[in-house]
Amino acid sequence: PDGKTFPDCLPKSDLDDIAQRYAAERGQPGFDLAAFVAAHFDAPKTEHADYQSDASRTAEQHITALWPVLTRQPDAEQGSSLLPLPHPYIVPGGRFREIYYWDSYFTLLGLRASGRTDLMQHMVDNFAHLIHHVGHVPNGNRAYYLSRSQPPFFALMVDLLAAEQGEGTWVKYFPALQREHEFWMSGQTLHPSHPEHRRCVRMPDGSVLNRYWDDLDTPRPESYREDVELAHESGRPPAEVYRHIRAAAESGWDFSSRWFNPSGGFSTIHTTDLIPVDLNCLLWFLEKKLADTCVALGDDASAERYYAAAVLRADAIQQYCWDETAGFYFDFDFKSGERSPHLTLAGVFPLFFNLAPLAAAECVAGILKEKFLQTGGLSTTLQRSGQQWDAPNGWAPLQWMAYQGLLNYDQHDLAAAVRDRWTANCRQVYQHTGKMMEKYNVFGEGGEGGGGEYPNQDGFGWSNGVFLAVI
Repeated sequence: PDGKTFPDCLPKSDLDDIAQRYAAERGQPGFDLAAFVAAHFDAPKTEHADYQSDASRTAEQHITALWPVLTRQPDAEQGSSLLPLPHPYIVPGGRFREIYYWDSYFTLLGLRASGRTDLMQHMVDNFAHLIHHVGHVPNGNRAYYLSRSQPPFFALMVDLLAAEQGEGTWVKYFPALQREHEFWMSGQTLHPSHPEHRRCVRMPDGSVLNRYWDDLDTPRPESYREDVELAHESGRPPAEVYRHIRAAAESGWDFSSRWFNPSGGFSTIHTTDLIPVDLNCLLWFLEKKLADTCVALGDDASAERYYAAAVLRADAIQQYCWDETAGFYFDFDFKSGERSPHLTLAGVFPLFFNLAPLAAAECVAGILKEKFLQTGGLSTTLQRSGQQWDAPNGWAPLQWMAYQGLLNYDQHDLAAAVRDRWTANCRQVYQHTGKMMEKYNVFGEGGEGGGGEYPNQDGFGWSNGVFLAVI
């Protein structure tokens, strides 16, 4: 059905043996690739493929009943690309048969609203396990995701759990949080003549900010054909294009005009040239919580170091990402030395984390009301590129970040409008389909979202979580 199916297949025998057979048979007359794959691989299982939602249930009841359907038990499949986890976990649904990093924070919001502290604990423990065994949280628990992460929401997950279990939670997960920070800051000791390395970039003022990255510059196994075709179409060095594609996948916004040259389309993607405002806000929060936990542990020297890093980052976000004239937060293109012109909902992250000065937050709220708010919620961007992280789509995680950010600055009427329009959109689609969707059309054009590399998915972890949390 799509490019992800094959790397999720289970080999029936030793992989080296299958590769040798393929090399020997592929050139023979009448070779049938589909038959070869069927002979040597088992297709991935679709859990609960026969599940039918009960149309008599409300959306809230449907979501509560869906948690067990989306729950997977610890599993180890011989020869699989799946990375085994020690505890049960929630998958998003549809084609996504594994845990996903940033999705899971928004899923946890719903588990908390449902009183499922047990599953919250399991999810956080699984991520701590990945950090300790892999060195970071991969995009998802698949071998083909190991070279990249996703937006670092682990500290926010611990924050949710700490609200339920007490401040000692921070001490418990401190080693994992520290290692998460080390992963993102690998390469921070940068020489002026080489101001960028992996996820770190030294800015003109000497501060270090972060970008999205992937350690590989090859086609993604789960979207191999799409990546090869795009690289060919671009006319650019293929490895360069693959790196930018993979970095955009690390951002979670795969894909969006946010990562494109303003004068071109997908083939102009240049993700690693950009300092994303959302990523750096997340890392500011991680640094602040590390500092707070060091105080609790009596390590004043480390606390001072983390606090200093957080202060430098907050100042740099305001310097490089805030545009006074436009009244909004933007990504910063460190290659051109200018802010990206793309207005996107990533600009609400400084409000979510209370990093924006009051006057700036009020400007952002005005832009959200004027340009982003539609009949069914907030549009992701103002561009209709055909990519899924653009108009007309709205996504649950960004509705939540904007909603909470507006509440932080007493923008109660606008926050309520975002909440009410979004939940009404979700309810309308649920009434028509019996499903919660991965993304939604917020322009009143049918409700279900579209665009991107695959059809709209139902399930759906983060939509369920945010829906329950906002109501």
